[in-house]
Amino acid sequence: MRKTVSAIAIALTAMLPFCGCAKNDTTSNTKTGGTAMNNTGKALVVYFSATGTTKGVAQRLAGAIGADIFEIVPAKPYTDADLNWRNKQSRSSVEMADRKSRPAIANAAPDFANYTTVYVGFPIWWYREPSIIDTFVESNAAALAGKTIVPFATSGGSGMGDSTANLQALAPKAKVAEGRRFSASADAGTLKNWAAEITK
Repeated sequence: MRKTVSAIAIALTAMLPFCGCAKNDTTSNTKTGGTAMNNTGKALVVYFSATGTTKGVAQRLAGAIGADIFEIVPAKPYTDADLNWRNKQSRSSVEMADRKSRPAIANAAPDFANYTTVYVGFPIWWYREPSIIDTFVESNAAALAGKTIVPFATSGGSGMGDSTANLQALAPKAKVAEGRRFSASADAGTLKNWAAEITK
């Protein structure tokens, strides 16, 4: 009987290291394989820039807050003639007159899984976001669900208009923060302070 008890004790002692490893593996899997790791808190700056003005602000913002950056590229690039707002028959004028207009985008959208905040930058056209922004937000509404969308814009003087409300309607399951217009010369410090304030 004593021999049997001793044999069992030895066997249990030998198994302890393996039990410990199994426990550690389970803990590790929970930390790396769970849904919590799908949301790193990292920010993404998405922008559309027809003339390069918004691009400059977007790049400074991304650099200031350590965010990834993604450019929305139109399937058909905008020419100077397309951007002639004085011509009611120009491409941009026609698109902006039609609220259902959805200009095509050339590049595939990024994977939003690891982002909690998505900054969306654009120039102000006809007192709101360009129609290609509507294309981007509407077509990615499902992937943006649960995210915070922060609009920002560039303009010589026009404000955000209805842009914030428009984006909220296009991505109803996201939280769209109140946007802000910046001048082309907005510096990194200003952008960083604004981002910290808007997302706190």
